[in-house]
Amino acid sequence: MIQQVTHPMVKLQRQVHSLVKSKIIKPSDSIWKIALLYGDDWAFWKKELIEFGFTMQDPIADLLAVEAWDEE
Repeated sequence: MIQQVTHPMVKLQRQVHSLVKSKIIKPSDSIWKIALLYGDDWAFWKKELIEFGFTMQDPIADLLAVEAWDEE
């Protein structure tokens, strides 16, 4: 039986989606807004997002639109 490990970015994406559904943030907000909610963990997430080609000015909707987090 093969156990599939969830990519960390999938977890972030789910958390951000939940924040959007709760109307804490909007899809049109810039990604940097989630930095305020992640505190000490933000440095890790920011590095991950930049490695996937995001900028902190990109809308949160772009993050939510990713269907697969493949690392090359």
